[in-house]
Amino acid sequence: MEDSSAPLVTHIEDEDTSPPLTFDKIFEQSLSDLGLSQFLQILLVGLAFAFDSQQIFITVFTDAYPTWHCLDHTVCNPATTDICDLPRSAWEWDGGFKGKTVISEFDLECSSSFLRGLPTSAFYLGSIVGGVFMAMIPDSFLGRKQLLFFTTLAMSFTGISIFFSTNIWIYVFLKFIIGFARSQICTYAFNLIGERVSTKWRPRGAMIPFTLFVLGFMSLSGIAYLVRHASWRVLYLCTSVPAAIHSVLIYLFALESPRWLHVQGRNEEAIEVLKRISPASRAYLESVSARLPSKDDVESTPSSSIKDLFIRKWAFRRILVVMTIMFGLGMMYYGVPLAVRDIDVNIYLSEALNAAVELPTFVIAPILLEKFNRRSSVLANCLVGGALAVFCFVLTLLGLTNIAFVFELGSFFCARIGFNLMAVYMIEMFPTCVRNFATTMLRLSLVLGGAVCPIIASVGRNVPSFSFAVFGFTVSGLGFFALLLPETKGSSLCDTLEAQEQREQRAMETSNSSC
Repeated sequence: MEDSSAPLVTHIEDEDTSPPLTFDKIFEQSLSDLGLSQFLQILLVGLAFAFDSQQIFITVFTDAYPTWHCLDHTVCNPATTDICDLPRSAWEWDGGFKGKTVISEFDLECSSSFLRGLPTSAFYLGSIVGGVFMAMIPDSFLGRKQLLFFTTLAMSFTGISIFFSTNIWIYVFLKFIIGFARSQICTYAFNLIGERVSTKWRPRGAMIPFTLFVLGFMSLSGIAYLVRHASWRVLYLCTSVPAAIHSVLIYLFALESPRWLHVQGRNEEAIEVLKRISPASRAYLESVSARLPSKDDVESTPSSSIKDLFIRKWAFRRILVVMTIMFGLGMMYYGVPLAVRDIDVNIYLSEALNAAVELPTFVIAPILLEKFNRRSSVLANCLVGGALAVFCFVLTLLGLTNIAFVFELGSFFCARIGFNLMAVYMIEMFPTCVRNFATTMLRLSLVLGGAVCPIIASVGRNVPSFSFAVFGFTVSGLGFFALLLPETKGSSLCDTLEAQEQREQRAMETSNSSC
């Protein structure tokens, strides 16, 4: 890191000629480089994404339809016979292990697609209900770190308790609770990371937790393969116990958001956090900390996120537009890994490849964010991803399953890029005082898109890859809503709604004068 503290100290000592000092300027200057301490904090918080991804996609393995074989070949043939038309004595699950998956243990092989998909739908329904409930929690309550700790702890302990479920209904209930608990884990973690990274490093720093999300997804495929001969319950233990340990590490070592502390009027604590994140800027921070108002000098703190966002027309309109886009991306992102089961490929290989294609997106997304504006990047990505999904549907109908799988990977690739772009875009469009609530509402729409996927994917079992066509046309059409959003490229974060409004008004005036 460059040693810029000396000239800065000399400069700020002349208070008569120096420009007004704001917390935003202090924040940007002290975190101008991404140091080791900051990177380790991002990794610690970002690991929550890895454990969250495992709970999102775990039903791909635990709720899968297991393979079976005939015991009496005179009455059955696995290739042509419907298992539901056979007496139970004529067939057996491969490996002779009834408890391999939820389907086999709870005798759901002949149940309706609705009942087989109910645990996954309950998970997403819990995420929706939990998102609405936690959206009611004011931004001034507990803070980013404490909320992240409690939600990760609740998710992990509920995952462990699934090991003891005795029937499908207890399992469905616990899946609902897991969805409820994890509904805002990524929201709290992403805001905690985004509010501790400068404008310069935001596109790249924001990709670190997403990379960990994918690594969690990939590790799930590996863990599932290693315990493929064990009960599905073991997979929940292998993912939930490490998550519980991680929640304790968050409580002990994670630092609070300095921007959130500043909004609460706790500037001394905010400066101390900045010192710990960026030790090389300690001299600079000590020299400027006295020029910030203390908690007693702060007139008021924004307290009603819900009221502010619904009363101000621009904020409410912006939330609706982004929720619409995120709904389409949610259908594509969560639905494609489920629908890929309709393509004749190995389930372990397909899920691992779907996770692997996400990794390049964390290199491409920052390039798009740094080189191009936000709106055109989001729109172009939605159109390309939607087209690839539709082509996947057509190729499957033609029997070209291998080529269709390549297009499936492409559509999933675009869905991930779109999510990465929108995640950074969301942070820039809403100020610190309401960012948690706003991001909660936006992620809620993402989960809502995912909640309808199991039903669409179940229909796809009867109409080959029909779900890909639905996902493609939806995300392409909803992508056009990006044209209604403001451009935020290169802007630092605002802390209040008033500051956000003033900045955008200045941007509009500048744009109009240039025209």
